[in-house]
Amino acid sequence: MGAFFLKELCMWKIAVGFAVFAGLALFILSKGGDIDMSGEKHGDTTHTEAPAAPASAAAASK
Repeated sequence: MGAFFLKELCMWKIAVGFAVFAGLALFILSKGGDIDMSGEKHGDTTHTEAPAAPASAAAASK
């Protein structure tokens, strides 16, 4: 009976620790600014390089 009581005594500490850690994580993420937690984006063009200069602009400078 002593070991069972010891496990029950420890379980609430794990639950409280998890709740505190989850709350802290949500607080930090909410203060982080523009954080996108919606997953992977397909077809998103925000991370591409700048387009090359048009050929007509290069020909005009000659």
